[in-house]
Amino acid sequence: MAEHDLHETARALVAEGKGILAADESSGTIKKRFDSIGVESTEETRRAYRDLLFTTAGAEEFISGVILFDETIRQQALDGTPFPQLLESKGIIPGIKVDQGAKPLALADGETVTEGLDGLRERLAEYRGLGARFAKWRATYSISDALPSEYCIWTNAHALARYAALCQEAGIVPIVEPEVLMDGTHTIERAYHVTGRVLNALYTELFDQRVDVEGTLLKPNMVLSGYEASDRAGTDEVADWTLRCFAKHVPAAVPGIVFLSGGQSDEDATAHLNAMNARGPHPWQLSFSYGRALQAPALKAWGGEAENVEAGQRAYYHRAKMNSAARTGAYAPELEHEAA
Repeated sequence: MAEHDLHETARALVAEGKGILAADESSGTIKKRFDSIGVESTEETRRAYRDLLFTTAGAEEFISGVILFDETIRQQALDGTPFPQLLESKGIIPGIKVDQGAKPLALADGETVTEGLDGLRERLAEYRGLGARFAKWRATYSISDALPSEYCIWTNAHALARYAALCQEAGIVPIVEPEVLMDGTHTIERAYHVTGRVLNALYTELFDQRVDVEGTLLKPNMVLSGYEASDRAGTDEVADWTLRCFAKHVPAAVPGIVFLSGGQSDEDATAHLNAMNARGPHPWQLSFSYGRALQAPALKAWGGEAENVEAGQRAYYHRAKMNSAARTGAYAPELEHEAA
């Protein structure tokens, strides 16, 4: 029965036309976002901002789940409803970020390993009680001519699989997020090669650690040229290289791939997803789990002012709608300028 529930939840998160809102920014990250609009990051301003996102009327047409931060899953909406219950009442599945961040990997200069396995079983039980039905764990890998090392790739794959096994034991769907960072001057071919190695190690460890991949989702980077590369690949090339990589390395049993937006602009992240779906059908659903690429216009429109809540909600609704269109290959840049 539990296995069936995991499969059902995983499939619901990648339901047709829908994707995931990542609202799990750590305290440091949300402070940077708030600094950019001149708003002090306090428990109350963070709560007010998430309230704006979660109470947006109609967003549930396009959003299947929301990843929450530890603070947020314990907070309440303006009317006193706990956020997980508010989301559930709209048919949106509450999720939780459980990793404790990327830390320097011992004896590996410039590489990281994600921490947070200690006490994770107990934390998952608590989060399940608070309403979480899925979780997220992010590992990061830097690209250079020499990086990432096999050591970094396999250490993070092992930790991702341990996390995933603990989630499934707790009745929670694990989203595994191996993010190959696109900072640098590397070519798209180099990104393809590195992403493939990372995915190969990840699925080897998931199988070795008895994780049922039908009850998981993958949250990867797209295969892109380095952000500082002189000659960057266009939308069609990104779609082709990314699909070729995932066709080789991601089992067809995985219900969905929910891409992260990384450092892409809002519209680029949507256009790339659209181009991939236009080339379908694929063995897995191709969806989104965007943070900044769903939120940036809303954050700017809101600016920390109560009278701008509606403007912020319109901006968020519009981005969610655009990404929903990209799920079926129906997005076009002209749609950006229609009334949200």
